[in-house]
Amino acid sequence: MNRVSNASAAARAALVAVAVVLLDQITKAIVRGDVAVGTGNRVTSFFAIVHVRNDGVAFSAFGGQPWVVVCLIVVALAALLWYFSRHADKPLVWLATGLLVGGALGNIVDRVAAGSVTDFLKISHWPAFNVADIAINVGVVVLVIALLREDRADGDPEPAR
Repeated sequence: MNRVSNASAAARAALVAVAVVLLDQITKAIVRGDVAVGTGNRVTSFFAIVHVRNDGVAFSAFGGQPWVVVCLIVVALAALLWYFSRHADKPLVWLATGLLVGGALGNIVDRVAAGSVTDFLKISHWPAFNVADIAINVGVVVLVIALLREDRADGDPEPAR
């Protein structure tokens, strides 16, 4: 893949982040308007649309501890933006950054507006999640792929198996 300019990478990352925030907030608004908190609608035997509130981070960790949650988010975003500022020209880093920032901002909007995050996608035996969470997870995978590609491009040997 070809490298992109820092300005182009920043613009791409911003566009992805805005798209993620918009999609996340639209879907959460639909759920808040159509599904009562604590209830849900089974779609298949393993998938349901629910309406739950999460005041923690992943898997409700640190629930009820808003300062811990805020610190974790701020540290993670600062580290990501620091990395992006030094590697924006590398392939896929703009996509990972846009997904991660958009996902974080989507959940931050909920935390500021309501004190907790709206989660609504529920797969059997898994905690409920939302579009922002999907973006964050996909962003992590894309970032790992970008880092692995970068190592190989720099001539580093393939990781040991």
